[in-house]
Amino acid sequence: MGKAILPEANLNLWFLIGKANHTILLVRKKELSQYNIPVRQLYVLRAIQTLGSKATLIEIARTLDREYHVISTQAIAMEKDGLIHRTKSTPKSNLLKLELTKKGADVVRASGRSKSIDTIFSFLNETDRRHLEFTLGRIIDRASKYKPDGQQF
Repeated sequence: MGKAILPEANLNLWFLIGKANHTILLVRKKELSQYNIPVRQLYVLRAIQTLGSKATLIEIARTLDREYHVISTQAIAMEKDGLIHRTKSTPKSNLLKLELTKKGADVVRASGRSKSIDTIFSFLNETDRRHLEFTLGRIIDRASKYKPDGQQF
């Protein structure tokens, strides 16, 4: 068995992951300012594009791991901006489907390539990339299973 990791080392790692995410988010935000689109709205637009006809508020919230009301609020603002259409699945349904407008599709297409993201991650070779993806996936999986009531996993 290996040495136990000191709690301070775990906190430092958590801090570094947060700092990396925040720094990359700021760079991407600056890059997206030319399209006048916030990063979080781009997440929603890309989820709508990926989900296609299955793009409902519930599915987008699940896909992005966000609360339903957060996605609903964003969808209202994005519809006002002409990026999406919200329609009921059936006339009596409470299920709202979302679809990209031409403007929304144009924003997704124009912002699809990211020079900043490509540059930031360009130092990773394929092995480094796979290892990082695997490790981050394990962290996400472990965090999603954590129970704050004292029962671990």
